Amino acid sequence: MNPTTSPPTPLGPAPSLEYVFEIRATIDPDLHIGRGPEERLSFTPVSGGSVAGPRLNGEVLTGGGDWAVERFGTAQLEARYLIRADDGAVIDILNRGYFRATPDVLDRMERGENVPEDTPGLYFRTAPVFQTDAPQHRWLAEHQFIGLARDEDGQVCIRVFLVA
Repeated sequence: MNPTTSPPTPLGPAPSLEYVFEIRATIDPDLHIGRGPEERLSFTPVSGGSVAGPRLNGEVLTGGGDWAVERFGTAQLEARYLIRADDGAVIDILNRGYFRATPDVLDRMERGENVPEDTPGLYFRTAPVFQTDAPQHRWLAEHQFIGLARDEDGQVCIRVFLVA
């Protein structure tokens, strides 16, 4: 860049986030699948949970789970499970993301300590995608979302935000 040239200005407004609900997924112990010397593949079953918030309430159904591939201290996650809304509609969720934590944060989590998602040394972020044909929940299948995740009381808790 030429030192006399000003930096480019952003086009349009920055995205904003609207908090819509929190998923609290109960998980079973993970199952080590294997892989190679530089990575580890595991599966963590989802065995229930709840959904609560200003735009959606319901339950996480038993079944589904989270596949994780860990490479060099960062786990790439891909979870797939179902939600049943309070009105009976079933919603499919595919939630991809990343998890990494410093050794001291991992130690705290393994001891069962609740570690907030903004803890220095913790990165646990997701990008959920929803599918449903229920008209009252079409907004889920028509928007982009991000999730801020944490482990709390034996559950994976994901605060879900709509990207506006």
